[in-house]
This record gives sequence, structure tokens and C-alpha cells, in this order.
Amino acid sequence: MNGGVGLATPNIGLPRWNTIMSALTRWDPAKDIDELQNRVARIFGLAPGRGGNGDKESMTVTQWAPPVDITEDDKEWVVKADLPEVKKEDVKVTVEDGVLTITGERRFEKEEKDKKYHRIERSYGNFLRSFTLPDAADSSKVSAEFKDGVIKVRLPKNDRAKPKAIEVKVG
Repeated sequence: MNGGVGLATPNIGLPRWNTIMSALTRWDPAKDIDELQNRVARIFGLAPGRGGNGDKESMTVTQWAPPVDITEDDKEWVVKADLPEVKKEDVKVTVEDGVLTITGERRFEKEEKDKKYHRIERSYGNFLRSFTLPDAADSSKVSAEFKDGVIKVRLPKNDRAKPKAIEVKVG
């Protein structure tokens, strides 16, 4: 030491500045806002918005979104959506530009003067669900059936997607 106060800087394994800087990522406030909106929407049972980069499934805002199951076997994909108390005529299924869309409305019953509502938790109003079709789906053969409050949409696979058995000859 040369008469002044000095700090010793022992090597305690601190990362170098350039290592720290390369680990930082740019803050995207829009992404944080989208995440917050989706969380709030889920709390209130609303359909979360879907952000996109100008693609087919960009922002969608509806009053509620029915839950769906999507399954696949070697012949087709099946999309099932729960639509309790929705009438068949209030549901529409479309396939356009490689996107399957299920839209409709669940109507709130008429408010009656002699009836008191203590709690309303179920969602009512318009709904929309969209799904990008796989390349192997044959959109010309899509079918839908509505039974017991469930819509079932069948998306057959085209011939290119179906597995083919090839016989191996010994010779």
C-alpha cells in the first residue's frame, strides 16, 4: 500500500462484465402486457388474447372460449369442444385458408322479475376457437356433428400422411 486507502480485490469467482452483458435480454413491454392481459382473462374466465406476427391466429377477443380436446390416430384428427346449453343452430364451423374455426354464442336466459340471481359464474356470449390445420389434413373432407352439448369435428388425413406397410422381399 502506498499510504492511501485501497481495496483489495481478491479473485472470488465473479463473472466478467462481458459475460453479464451477454446474459441480459432486451425488455419487451408489449410481451409483459400481453402476459398480464392473458392472466387477468383467465381469472375472469374469458378467452385469452392470442398475439401473433400478422399470422392467421392473431389477436382474438371473445367473451368466453369453450375448452377443447384434440386427438389423433392414423386416420384423422378429432377436435371436441364442450358447448353446454348451446343450440346447434348457434354454432358455425368453417375451414378457410388452412384454419379451422368454431364460432357461436351461448345465450343468457331471460332475466325474470320474480327470480333472484345469487351468483352467475358461467360464461355467456360469443365464442371463437381457431386452429391451424396440419399440412396432412384433407380440408375438403372435414365433417362435424353436434350431440349432447359437444361438437366433434373430424379432420381426415390425406393419403400422403397415412402410414403404408411395405413388404420386404428376400431374394
